[in-house]
Amino acid sequence: MHITQLNRECLLHLFSFLDKDSRKNLARTCPQLQDVFEDPALWPLLHFRSLAELKKDNFLLSPALRSLSICWHSSRVQVCSIEDWLKSALQRSICSRHESLVNDFLLRVCDRCPNLATVTLSGCGHVTDDCLARLLVSCPRLRALHLENCARVTNRTLTAVAAHGRALQTLHVDFCRNVSAAGLRRLRAACPRLTLRAEHSAAMIPDQLPRGPHAPGTALRKLLLR
Repeated sequence: MHITQLNRECLLHLFSFLDKDSRKNLARTCPQLQDVFEDPALWPLLHFRSLAELKKDNFLLSPALRSLSICWHSSRVQVCSIEDWLKSALQRSICSRHESLVNDFLLRVCDRCPNLATVTLSGCGHVTDDCLARLLVSCPRLRALHLENCARVTNRTLTAVAAHGRALQTLHVDFCRNVSAAGLRRLRAACPRLTLRAEHSAAMIPDQLPRGPHAPGTALRKLLLR
């Protein structure tokens, strides 16, 4: 029996056991399998282990997407987390190659995946408050947002959660140094039913502009902590 003789339900079940690259390779073998690859029912969950994976064409974004995670664990995450004014020319060059990838990808998600329920972003040092606010507006069914080591996330994201996260039940902002204790208190007061976790965030040294007599000392402490 040839694989193309299986019915649609069986083919979807078979594809579900494959990773993204394997699904794409199998889809290239014939139009029938390409059609299965493009079925939104195959893509309720997407997980990316590197930013480079976001540029591939081995997945589908559709209203069927319910869970999205981008977890980047690389030595370059530390470079992304350094404040711009502290970066060397080499470090700025490294960041320039990927700094817009996550934001651009999430904007595509906003346009195509309104039924998204859970989002996890870890090590995404360039994701911005504006992008997360747009995500909250565009995905009104979002129930869980997990952020870890996202250096550019600030209290503005907490404000956006209070304003637009009507369905949100869980928010994690772990190791996000620009989230303050005052911002967390305001969010807890505004959304008392929200399960909120912020491991180490409010205790970390926030970003500061390079001015004043204390800037060099602060910069040195931040570098030593890294």
